[in-house]
Amino acid sequence: MSAIVANGERSAALMLLPIMCVVFVAFLVIGFALPVLPLHVHDGLGFGTFVVGLVAGSQFAASLISRPWAGHYSDRRGAKRGVVGGLLAAATSGLLYLLSLVLSGAPLVSVAVLLLGRGLLGAAESFIITAAVSWGLALVDRRSTGKVIAWVGSAMFAAFVIGAPAGSALYSAYGFAAIAFATSAAPLATLLLVAPLPTVDPVQQSRVSFVDVIGAVWVPGFGSALGSVGFGAVTTFIALLFANRGWADGWLAYTAYATAFILARLFFSHVADAIGGAKVALSCALIEAVGQAMIWLAVRPEMALAGAALTGFGFSLVYPGFGVEAVRRVSAQSRGLAMGAYTAFLDLAQGLASPALGLIATGARLNVVFLASALTVLCAALVAAWLMAHPVAIEGSAQ
Repeated sequence: MSAIVANGERSAALMLLPIMCVVFVAFLVIGFALPVLPLHVHDGLGFGTFVVGLVAGSQFAASLISRPWAGHYSDRRGAKRGVVGGLLAAATSGLLYLLSLVLSGAPLVSVAVLLLGRGLLGAAESFIITAAVSWGLALVDRRSTGKVIAWVGSAMFAAFVIGAPAGSALYSAYGFAAIAFATSAAPLATLLLVAPLPTVDPVQQSRVSFVDVIGAVWVPGFGSALGSVGFGAVTTFIALLFANRGWADGWLAYTAYATAFILARLFFSHVADAIGGAKVALSCALIEAVGQAMIWLAVRPEMALAGAALTGFGFSLVYPGFGVEAVRRVSAQSRGLAMGAYTAFLDLAQGLASPALGLIATGARLNVVFLASALTVLCAALVAAWLMAHPVAIEGSAQ
């Protein structure tokens, strides 16, 4: 029996590996630009912080707005087409980056073209991640839903971790032109990897509205959004806390968080499929909340590092845990739209959480941010408990 399970694990890994590579490349080019865009817009084009924020936030806004379209397209035209379309859009965004450089003598025109490129990249990201998860769910057994969400999400997270320092190195050595070129070239090269992959034909069905799908998945989506606040607190404020306390090596907190996150995904991605997404989300939200509370109470850097690690471990499985519950609530034919709707909650939370926590930090000591985050994540545990008390049959199981 164990041999059969092991063979199933290897088979699923082999099927998902190319899709994970596609997601990795797509988010790598997004990560390239994250640390350098503010420098390019502020120092290169001469704009202030408002325009810097506008350029950076345009991608988030485009991702959020395009989620319904991405989900509908993946369900009705096929997930592979959705990925290919997203890669082509990402490559085009790189060309717009290059055009903005050509027009840098007219800063207003240049930044307008750059905004268009960022918006297109946001839509590309939406198509790629939504279609990739939908594609993975179609390729493997439905009992591996949590594994698909966890593994594909790991590729996305790893790309962000690697992309930011790589982008900084490229920018320092060759300027923003190198970022633009990489943004165009990497997605086009990835098309060669996508071409031989098997196509999963969409199942014909009557059109399902995004509003109906939101109605089906909003509870796990809301839980995931609450659970993501701990992630936002660490990535935005942990370095400031270390500096505020006079502790050295604040970057170690990011390393602790990322290491625990990846280890949890590596060794426990199957658990949500085995025992239920809500149970995993409940347990891991509690772990994440404990981690945030440790950072709040930390009097030594070691305690804060341990809290960051617990936060990473907990959040790593909160997202796939609630994701399993979201997919259970829709038919197999609407999985792409469901993942688009589900991920939209995470987009919205990440866009609102950091500014909200920043407002808290302005009126209190910095560590209080992590108390507020811990309480918010505890609310995610309450959502998971509600889902456990109100289970649903797997949609589409009889279809």
